[in-house]
Amino acid sequence: MDTTNAFLQELARLKETGNLRSLPEIAPDGKWIQTEKGKLLNLSSNDYLGLAGDLKLRSEFLNQLSVNSALFSSTSSRLLTGNYPVYQRVENLLAELYHAEAALFFSSGYHMNMGILPAISDSNTLILADKLVHASMIDGIRLSAAKCIRFRHQDYQQLAALVEKYHNTYSKIIVVTESIFSMDGDVAPLTQLVALKRAYTNVLLYVDEAHAVGARGIRGLGIAEEQNCIQDIDFLCGTMGKALASMGAYVICSQLVKDYLINKMRTLIFTTALPPVQMEWTEFVLKHIADLTDRRKWLHDASAIIQETLVERGYSSPSASQILPMIIGSSQDTIIKAEDMQRKGFYVLPVRPPTVPEGTSRLRISLTASITPEELLKLKEQI
Repeated sequence: MDTTNAFLQELARLKETGNLRSLPEIAPDGKWIQTEKGKLLNLSSNDYLGLAGDLKLRSEFLNQLSVNSALFSSTSSRLLTGNYPVYQRVENLLAELYHAEAALFFSSGYHMNMGILPAISDSNTLILADKLVHASMIDGIRLSAAKCIRFRHQDYQQLAALVEKYHNTYSKIIVVTESIFSMDGDVAPLTQLVALKRAYTNVLLYVDEAHAVGARGIRGLGIAEEQNCIQDIDFLCGTMGKALASMGAYVICSQLVKDYLINKMRTLIFTTALPPVQMEWTEFVLKHIADLTDRRKWLHDASAIIQETLVERGYSSPSASQILPMIIGSSQDTIIKAEDMQRKGFYVLPVRPPTVPEGTSRLRISLTASITPEELLKLKEQI
């Protein structure tokens, strides 16, 4: 079989099973999105605080931006000529916000997770990863020299048994998890993982807070802040591209780990740095993060209302966050339900295998703080 036929057959198989994807023709407009079906309320965005569409915030930033700092390209990696002063300012600000020794900034969350795990692992390392961690962490694990076991989702009894079984076999064990899981919206008990880590001298904890930073915590620092365990996590990762409406990602860590990653992390060493103007916006947003308490509270309250509605309507939904899965089952039925919701004015998309396991296709309702009480009521009525 030639490669063309192989590609055609695979695309045909995906179409037949309801899993064929294509790039949508859309025009985002704040919390709305313009599609061929009209102007719909966007419930598929990760803009959890509504900052990306906040014109007042954007205008304030642009008014204080100078021509000298508005550089649209860094032209090289950070280890060459791309390490502009704003990078140091952002990393110092992050370390200050988290009361940590150090922070290191990256071009994206995917680069971060795909680069850190191979850098800190060798053949004498065991990675124990929750079954539902993000694809970027899975790819990082695959690129590493470590042995990996993926434990059942949030089965911490199994995790504890694996640590006890292998802690004398490997020089280093890395436990990998998200704090808010991207498809189920459920929250990890980080304090329980910290307690497990403390019981062994060679266990490290790696937590991705991509969907929690900005949206959770008194000062918006995520679930680790909420559960008061920031200082106990060895690699505390966050992203700017979701609730914080910018680009890039960061890890909160020790100075030793930062120095090590700068020397060993391929996706940092060989990547062109983000443009300085983007980092200026990141710095601006981070300086506002603690002041967004009202948005976080409304997001929490609105999410609780929709979660309660989903359960009342008989849907299985494990969420404890702003990510609210409406689990339907088959891919075809999920596509039909998504089209129905779009006809009713809500831009909700079907999530299908391989993103989620077979038989668990769902609508992923992603709430933002920009939803009004009236829009929330309409959504509740249409579920």
